[in-house]
Amino acid sequence: MTVPKNNTFFAATMKEIREIISSYDGLQKEGKRSALATVVHVEGSSYRRPGARMLVVEDGRLTGAISGGCLEGDAMRKAFHVINEQRPALVTYDTMDEDDATLGIGLGCNGIIQVLIEPILPDEPNNPIALLKKATDRRQTCVIATFFKLNDRRQVQPGTRLLMGENGDVFGECPVELLEGRWQNDAQAAFQTSESKWVNYPTSAGEVTVFYEILAPVLSLVLIGAGNDVMPMVDMADILGWETKVVDGRATHARPERFASACQVLVAKPEQVLKHIALDDYTVFALMTHNYNYDKAMLHELCQQGARYIAMLGPKKKLNRMLDEFEEEGRPLTAAQLDTIFSPAGLDIGAETSEEIALSILAEIMAVFKERRGISLRDKMQPIHEREKLVVEGG
Repeated sequence: MTVPKNNTFFAATMKEIREIISSYDGLQKEGKRSALATVVHVEGSSYRRPGARMLVVEDGRLTGAISGGCLEGDAMRKAFHVINEQRPALVTYDTMDEDDATLGIGLGCNGIIQVLIEPILPDEPNNPIALLKKATDRRQTCVIATFFKLNDRRQVQPGTRLLMGENGDVFGECPVELLEGRWQNDAQAAFQTSESKWVNYPTSAGEVTVFYEILAPVLSLVLIGAGNDVMPMVDMADILGWETKVVDGRATHARPERFASACQVLVAKPEQVLKHIALDDYTVFALMTHNYNYDKAMLHELCQQGARYIAMLGPKKKLNRMLDEFEEEGRPLTAAQLDTIFSPAGLDIGAETSEEIALSILAEIMAVFKERRGISLRDKMQPIHEREKLVVEGG
Protein backbone atom coordinates (compact mmCIF):
# COMPACT_ATOMS: atom_id res chain seq x y z
CA MET A 1 0.00 0.00 0.00
CA THR A 2 1.25 3.47 -0.89
CA VAL A 3 0.86 6.47 1.39
CA PRO A 4 0.15 9.77 -0.40
CA LYS A 5 3.17 12.06 -0.13
CA ASN A 6 2.20 15.31 1.59
CA ASN A 7 -1.20 14.81 -0.01
CA THR A 8 -3.77 17.48 0.78
CA PHE A 9 -6.55 14.97 0.08
CA PHE A 10 -5.17 12.30 2.43
CA ALA A 11 -8.12 10.82 4.28
CA ALA A 12 -9.36 14.37 4.76
CA THR A 13 -12.78 13.65 3.32
CA MET A 14 -13.19 9.96 4.18
CA LYS A 15 -15.26 10.67 7.30
CA GLU A 16 -17.43 12.98 5.23
CA ILE A 17 -17.78 10.32 2.53
CA ARG A 18 -18.90 7.73 5.07
CA GLU A 19 -21.48 10.13 6.48
CA ILE A 20 -22.76 10.85 2.96
CA ILE A 21 -23.06 7.13 2.24
CA SER A 22 -24.94 6.57 5.50
CA SER A 23 -27.32 9.42 4.75
CA TYR A 24 -27.90 8.17 1.22
CA ASP A 25 -28.72 4.68 2.48
CA GLY A 26 -31.40 6.24 4.67
CA LEU A 27 -32.82 8.18 1.73
CA GLN A 28 -33.22 4.96 -0.22
CA LYS A 29 -35.61 3.69 2.42
CA GLU A 30 -37.54 6.97 2.30
CA GLY A 31 -37.66 7.08 -1.49
CA LYS A 32 -36.13 10.56 -1.55
CA ARG A 33 -34.16 11.92 -4.52
CA SER A 34 -30.75 13.49 -4.06
CA ALA A 35 -27.73 15.04 -5.78
CA LEU A 36 -24.03 15.02 -4.94
CA ALA A 37 -22.03 18.26 -5.11
CA THR A 38 -18.25 17.80 -5.42
CA VAL A 39 -15.48 20.41 -5.52
CA VAL A 40 -13.58 19.26 -8.62
CA HIS A 41 -11.12 22.11 -9.15
CA VAL A 42 -9.82 25.22 -7.42
CA GLU A 43 -7.70 28.12 -8.68
CA GLY A 44 -6.25 30.20 -5.87
CA SER A 45 -7.46 29.65 -2.32
CA SER A 46 -10.67 28.22 -0.91
CA TYR A 47 -11.99 26.99 2.42
CA ARG A 48 -12.40 23.42 1.14
CA ARG A 49 -10.12 21.57 -1.25
CA PRO A 50 -10.97 19.46 -4.33
CA GLY A 51 -12.72 16.28 -3.24
CA ALA A 52 -14.96 18.00 -0.67
CA ARG A 53 -18.51 16.71 -1.07
CA MET A 54 -22.05 17.53 -0.03
CA LEU A 55 -25.18 15.42 -0.45
CA VAL A 56 -28.33 17.45 -1.13
CA VAL A 57 -31.76 15.90 -0.60
CA GLU A 58 -34.84 17.16 -2.42
CA ASP A 59 -36.36 18.19 0.94
CA GLY A 60 -33.38 20.45 1.74
CA ARG A 61 -31.33 18.22 4.03
CA LEU A 62 -27.56 18.46 3.63
CA THR A 63 -24.73 16.11 4.54
CA GLY A 64 -21.14 17.26 4.16
CA ALA A 65 -19.89 20.66 3.02
CA ILE A 66 -18.17 22.27 0.04
CA SER A 67 -17.15 25.50 1.77
CA GLY A 68 -17.14 27.15 5.18
CA GLY A 69 -20.88 27.72 4.81
CA CYS A 70 -20.81 30.43 2.13
CA LEU A 71 -21.57 28.35 -0.96
CA GLU A 72 -23.94 25.78 0.48
CA GLY A 73 -27.14 27.80 0.07
CA ASP A 74 -26.61 28.60 -3.60
CA ALA A 75 -25.30 25.09 -4.32
CA MET A 76 -28.41 23.62 -2.69
CA ARG A 77 -30.68 25.66 -4.96
CA LYS A 78 -28.74 24.56 -8.02
CA ALA A 79 -28.85 20.95 -6.77
CA PHE A 80 -32.67 21.13 -6.66
CA HIS A 81 -32.57 22.04 -10.36
CA VAL A 82 -30.19 19.13 -11.07
CA ILE A 83 -32.50 16.74 -9.20
CA ASN A 84 -35.53 17.89 -11.18
CA GLU A 85 -33.73 17.91 -14.54
CA GLN A 86 -31.75 14.71 -13.77
CA ARG A 87 -28.80 16.28 -15.53
CA PRO A 88 -25.35 17.06 -14.03
CA ALA A 89 -24.20 20.67 -13.89
CA LEU A 90 -20.84 22.37 -13.39
CA VAL A 91 -21.08 25.53 -11.27
CA THR A 92 -18.32 28.14 -10.98
CA TYR A 93 -17.90 30.34 -7.90
CA ASP A 94 -15.45 33.21 -8.38
CA THR A 95 -14.56 34.43 -4.90
CA MET A 96 -11.96 36.77 -6.39
CA ASP A 97 -14.79 38.97 -7.68
CA GLU A 98 -16.13 41.13 -4.86
CA ASP A 99 -19.09 42.15 -7.03
CA ASP A 100 -20.13 38.55 -7.81
CA ALA A 101 -23.90 38.75 -7.35
CA THR A 102 -24.18 34.97 -7.40
CA LEU A 103 -22.54 34.75 -4.00
CA GLY A 104 -23.97 37.87 -2.48
CA ILE A 105 -21.58 37.69 0.44
CA GLY A 106 -17.90 38.24 1.02
CA LEU A 107 -15.95 34.99 1.39
CA GLY A 108 -12.86 34.39 3.47
CA CYS A 109 -10.94 33.06 0.49
CA ASN A 110 -9.67 34.23 -2.88
CA GLY A 111 -10.14 31.70 -5.66
CA ILE A 112 -12.24 30.19 -8.41
CA ILE A 113 -14.08 27.07 -7.26
CA GLN A 114 -15.58 24.54 -9.67
CA VAL A 115 -18.39 22.43 -8.20
CA LEU A 116 -19.88 19.48 -10.08
CA ILE A 117 -23.45 18.62 -9.06
CA GLU A 118 -24.71 15.18 -10.10
CA PRO A 119 -28.11 13.54 -9.68
CA ILE A 120 -27.84 10.18 -7.93
CA LEU A 121 -29.73 7.52 -9.88
CA PRO A 122 -30.36 4.49 -7.63
CA ASP A 123 -30.86 2.17 -10.61
CA GLU A 124 -27.34 2.83 -11.88
CA PRO A 125 -25.05 0.20 -10.26
CA ASN A 126 -22.02 2.49 -10.51
CA ASN A 127 -23.51 5.86 -9.65
CA PRO A 128 -21.19 8.21 -7.69
CA ILE A 129 -22.37 7.01 -4.27
CA ALA A 130 -21.97 3.36 -5.31
CA LEU A 131 -18.38 4.06 -6.41
CA LEU A 132 -17.66 5.80 -3.10
CA LYS A 133 -19.05 2.76 -1.27
CA LYS A 134 -16.67 0.50 -3.14
CA ALA A 135 -13.79 2.82 -2.23
CA THR A 136 -14.61 2.74 1.48
CA ASP A 137 -15.26 -1.01 1.59
CA ARG A 138 -11.62 -1.83 0.89
CA ARG A 139 -8.57 -0.86 2.98
CA GLN A 140 -6.49 0.24 0.04
CA THR A 141 -5.81 3.45 -1.79
CA CYS A 142 -8.16 4.07 -4.72
CA VAL A 143 -8.34 6.56 -7.58
CA ILE A 144 -11.78 7.86 -8.46
CA ALA A 145 -12.13 9.55 -11.87
CA THR A 146 -14.57 12.42 -12.38
CA PHE A 147 -15.13 13.76 -15.92
CA PHE A 148 -16.30 17.32 -16.61
CA LYS A 149 -16.17 20.05 -19.26
CA LEU A 150 -14.17 22.75 -17.50
CA ASN A 151 -14.22 25.11 -20.48
CA ASP A 152 -17.87 24.72 -21.48
CA ARG A 153 -20.33 24.37 -18.62
CA ARG A 154 -23.29 24.26 -21.01
CA GLN A 155 -22.25 20.88 -22.41
CA VAL A 156 -23.26 17.57 -20.84
CA GLN A 157 -21.10 16.90 -17.78
CA PRO A 158 -20.22 13.16 -17.68
CA GLY A 159 -19.56 13.15 -13.92
CA THR A 160 -18.04 10.65 -11.48
CA ARG A 161 -17.77 7.47 -13.53
CA LEU A 162 -14.77 5.30 -12.69
CA LEU A 163 -12.92 3.79 -9.74
CA MET A 164 -9.56 2.02 -9.85
CA GLY A 165 -8.10 0.09 -6.92
CA GLU A 166 -4.43 -0.41 -6.13
CA ASN A 167 -4.62 -3.91 -7.53
CA GLY A 168 -5.91 -2.60 -10.88
CA ASP A 169 -9.59 -3.48 -10.38
CA VAL A 170 -11.85 -1.09 -12.30
CA PHE A 171 -15.48 -0.26 -11.55
CA GLY A 172 -17.70 1.82 -13.81
CA GLU A 173 -17.45 2.74 -17.47
CA CYS A 174 -15.45 5.39 -19.30
CA PRO A 175 -17.96 7.96 -20.65
CA VAL A 176 -15.65 9.04 -23.49
CA GLU A 177 -14.78 6.23 -25.89
CA LEU A 178 -11.61 7.93 -27.12
CA LEU A 179 -10.19 7.90 -23.59
CA GLU A 180 -10.32 4.11 -23.18
CA GLY A 181 -6.82 3.01 -22.24
CA ARG A 182 -5.56 6.56 -21.80
CA TRP A 183 -7.41 7.20 -18.56
CA GLN A 184 -6.02 3.97 -17.05
CA ASN A 185 -2.47 5.16 -17.70
CA ASP A 186 -3.12 8.49 -16.03
CA ALA A 187 -4.86 6.81 -13.08
CA GLN A 188 -1.80 4.61 -12.63
CA ALA A 189 0.38 7.72 -12.77
CA ALA A 190 -1.65 9.18 -9.90
CA PHE A 191 -0.92 6.01 -7.91
CA GLN A 192 2.79 6.29 -8.67
CA THR A 193 3.05 9.91 -7.54
CA SER A 194 0.55 9.37 -4.71
CA GLU A 195 -1.10 12.68 -5.59
CA SER A 196 -4.45 13.67 -7.02
CA LYS A 197 -4.19 15.24 -10.48
CA TRP A 198 -6.13 16.82 -13.34
CA VAL A 199 -5.71 16.01 -17.03
CA ASN A 200 -7.27 17.73 -20.07
CA TYR A 201 -8.11 15.55 -23.08
CA PRO A 202 -9.00 17.06 -26.48
CA THR A 203 -11.87 15.20 -28.14
CA SER A 204 -14.09 15.75 -31.18
CA ALA A 205 -16.86 16.87 -28.81
CA GLY A 206 -14.62 19.38 -27.03
CA GLU A 207 -12.07 19.25 -24.26
CA VAL A 208 -12.73 16.93 -21.32
CA THR A 209 -11.08 17.38 -17.92
CA VAL A 210 -10.64 14.39 -15.62
CA PHE A 211 -10.04 14.78 -11.90
CA TYR A 212 -8.07 11.74 -10.70
CA GLU A 213 -8.67 11.83 -6.97
CA ILE A 214 -6.61 9.80 -4.54
CA LEU A 215 -8.83 8.30 -1.84
CA ALA A 216 -6.82 6.82 1.01
CA PRO A 217 -8.20 4.52 3.73
CA VAL A 218 -9.03 6.08 7.07
CA LEU A 219 -6.34 5.91 9.72
CA SER A 220 -6.56 2.92 12.00
CA LEU A 221 -5.39 3.83 15.51
CA VAL A 222 -4.45 0.87 17.69
CA LEU A 223 -4.27 1.78 21.36
CA ILE A 224 -2.16 -0.66 23.33
CA GLY A 225 -3.56 -0.22 26.82
CA ALA A 226 -7.08 0.08 28.20
CA GLY A 227 -6.67 2.46 31.11
CA ASN A 228 -8.86 5.48 31.72
CA ASP A 229 -6.41 7.75 29.86
CA VAL A 230 -7.15 5.83 26.65
CA MET A 231 -10.82 6.83 26.65
CA PRO A 232 -10.26 10.42 25.39
CA MET A 233 -8.05 9.05 22.61
CA VAL A 234 -10.84 6.75 21.45
CA ASP A 235 -13.48 9.46 21.58
CA MET A 236 -11.41 12.10 19.81
CA ALA A 237 -10.27 9.70 17.10
CA ASP A 238 -13.91 8.75 16.54
CA ILE A 239 -14.77 12.43 15.98
CA LEU A 240 -12.00 12.58 13.37
CA GLY A 241 -13.48 9.55 11.62
CA TRP A 242 -10.54 7.26 12.37
CA GLU A 243 -10.94 3.59 13.17
CA THR A 244 -9.86 2.72 16.71
CA LYS A 245 -8.90 -0.58 18.31
CA VAL A 246 -8.09 -1.09 21.99
CA VAL A 247 -5.79 -3.91 23.14
CA ASP A 248 -4.75 -4.90 26.65
CA GLY A 249 -3.58 -8.04 28.40
CA ARG A 250 -6.03 -7.42 31.24
CA ALA A 251 -9.55 -8.71 30.72
CA THR A 252 -10.72 -6.46 33.54
CA HIS A 253 -9.75 -3.38 31.51
CA ALA A 254 -10.26 -4.41 27.87
CA ARG A 255 -14.06 -4.47 27.97
CA PRO A 256 -16.15 -3.23 25.03
CA GLU A 257 -18.60 -1.37 27.26
CA ARG A 258 -15.76 0.89 28.46
CA PHE A 259 -14.91 1.94 24.88
CA ALA A 260 -18.18 2.32 23.06
CA SER A 261 -16.58 4.28 20.19
CA ALA A 262 -13.91 1.65 19.48
CA CYS A 263 -14.53 -0.68 16.56
CA GLN A 264 -12.65 -3.51 18.28
CA VAL A 265 -11.57 -4.30 21.85
CA LEU A 266 -9.16 -7.21 22.38
CA VAL A 267 -7.56 -9.03 25.27
CA ALA A 268 -4.17 -10.23 24.05
CA LYS A 269 -0.55 -10.75 25.01
CA PRO A 270 2.05 -8.73 23.03
CA GLU A 271 2.99 -11.64 20.78
CA GLN A 272 -0.68 -12.23 19.91
CA VAL A 273 -1.72 -8.68 19.00
CA LEU A 274 -0.72 -8.65 15.32
CA LYS A 275 -2.42 -12.00 14.78
CA HIS A 276 -5.72 -10.18 15.30
CA ILE A 277 -4.92 -6.79 13.78
CA ALA A 278 -3.90 -6.22 10.17
CA LEU A 279 -0.99 -3.80 9.88
CA ASP A 280 -0.78 -1.53 6.84
CA ASP A 281 0.65 1.90 6.03
CA TYR A 282 -2.40 3.59 7.54
CA THR A 283 -2.20 1.75 10.87
CA VAL A 284 -0.65 3.65 13.79
CA PHE A 285 0.01 2.57 17.35
CA ALA A 286 0.09 4.21 20.78
CA LEU A 287 1.66 2.26 23.66
CA MET A 288 -0.27 3.28 26.76
CA THR A 289 -0.29 0.25 29.07
CA HIS A 290 1.96 1.81 31.76
CA ASN A 291 3.44 -1.69 31.95
CA TYR A 292 7.14 -1.58 31.07
CA ASN A 293 7.52 -5.19 29.96
CA TYR A 294 4.34 -5.18 27.87
CA ASP A 295 5.31 -1.92 26.14
CA LYS A 296 8.84 -3.18 25.55
CA ALA A 297 7.69 -6.43 23.96
CA MET A 298 5.10 -4.60 21.87
CA LEU A 299 7.58 -1.95 20.73
CA HIS A 300 10.08 -4.46 19.36
CA GLU A 301 7.36 -6.48 17.63
CA LEU A 302 5.90 -3.39 15.93
CA CYS A 303 9.34 -2.24 14.77
CA GLN A 304 10.05 -5.64 13.27
CA GLN A 305 6.72 -5.61 11.43
CA GLY A 306 7.33 -2.17 9.91
CA ALA A 307 4.81 0.00 11.76
CA ARG A 308 5.05 3.56 10.39
CA TYR A 309 4.20 5.44 13.58
CA ILE A 310 4.55 4.24 17.18
CA ALA A 311 3.77 6.61 20.06
CA MET A 312 4.88 5.66 23.55
CA LEU A 313 3.92 7.46 26.74
CA GLY A 314 6.54 8.15 29.34
CA PRO A 315 9.85 10.00 29.63
CA LYS A 316 12.74 9.69 27.20
CA LYS A 317 14.72 7.64 29.69
CA LYS A 318 12.10 4.89 29.46
CA LEU A 319 12.70 4.52 25.74
CA ASN A 320 16.48 4.75 26.17
CA ARG A 321 16.40 1.96 28.72
CA MET A 322 14.48 -0.26 26.31
CA LEU A 323 16.90 0.49 23.49
CA ASP A 324 19.87 -0.36 25.73
CA GLU A 325 18.24 -3.66 26.66
CA PHE A 326 17.56 -4.48 23.01
CA GLU A 327 21.29 -3.94 22.36
CA GLU A 328 22.27 -6.18 25.26
CA GLU A 329 19.87 -8.87 24.06
CA GLY A 330 21.44 -8.84 20.60
CA ARG A 331 18.38 -7.47 18.80
CA PRO A 332 19.06 -3.75 18.30
CA LEU A 333 16.75 -1.53 16.30
CA THR A 334 17.87 0.02 13.03
CA ALA A 335 17.98 3.76 12.37
CA ALA A 336 14.91 3.43 10.14
CA GLN A 337 13.01 1.66 12.91
CA LEU A 338 14.01 4.30 15.45
CA ASP A 339 12.56 6.99 13.16
CA THR A 340 9.10 5.46 13.58
CA ILE A 341 9.15 5.79 17.39
CA PHE A 342 7.75 8.96 18.95
CA SER A 343 8.59 9.07 22.63
CA PRO A 344 7.75 11.14 24.54
CA ALA A 345 4.63 11.10 22.37
CA GLY A 346 2.78 14.16 21.09
CA LEU A 347 3.32 17.75 20.08
CA ASP A 348 4.61 20.27 22.59
CA ILE A 349 1.41 22.09 23.59
CA GLY A 350 1.89 21.90 27.35
CA ALA A 351 -0.48 18.94 27.72
CA GLU A 352 -1.09 17.63 31.23
CA THR A 353 -4.53 16.04 31.48
CA SER A 354 -5.53 12.86 29.66
CA GLU A 355 -7.65 14.87 27.25
CA GLU A 356 -4.83 17.29 26.48
CA ILE A 357 -2.35 14.45 26.00
CA ALA A 358 -4.80 12.76 23.62
CA LEU A 359 -5.08 16.00 21.62
CA SER A 360 -1.30 16.32 21.53
CA ILE A 361 -0.75 12.76 20.24
CA LEU A 362 -3.54 12.87 17.66
CA ALA A 363 -2.19 16.18 16.34
CA GLU A 364 1.27 14.63 16.04
CA ILE A 365 -0.12 11.68 14.10
CA MET A 366 -1.85 14.09 11.73
CA ALA A 367 1.35 16.09 11.27
CA VAL A 368 3.43 12.97 10.57
CA PHE A 369 1.06 11.70 7.91
CA LYS A 370 0.65 15.13 6.32
CA GLU A 371 4.41 15.67 6.48
CA ARG A 372 3.96 18.90 8.43
CA ARG A 373 5.88 20.33 11.40
CA GLY A 374 2.89 21.34 13.48
CA ILE A 375 3.77 25.04 13.70
CA SER A 376 1.33 27.94 14.14
CA LEU A 377 -0.16 28.89 10.79
CA ARG A 378 0.57 32.55 11.44
CA ASP A 379 4.29 31.68 11.34
CA LYS A 380 3.98 29.86 8.01
CA MET A 381 5.39 31.88 5.13
CA GLN A 382 3.96 29.71 2.34
CA PRO A 383 0.25 29.15 1.50
CA ILE A 384 -1.50 26.65 3.77
CA HIS A 385 -2.10 24.37 0.77
CA GLU A 386 0.39 23.96 -2.07
CA ARG A 387 -1.40 25.41 -5.08
CA GLU A 388 0.98 24.04 -7.72
CA LYS A 389 -0.60 20.62 -7.24
CA LEU A 390 -3.81 21.92 -8.80
CA VAL A 391 -2.31 22.43 -12.26
CA VAL A 392 -4.25 20.80 -15.11
CA GLU A 393 -2.08 18.63 -17.37
CA GLY A 394 -2.55 18.13 -21.08
CA GLY A 395 -3.62 14.64 -22.11
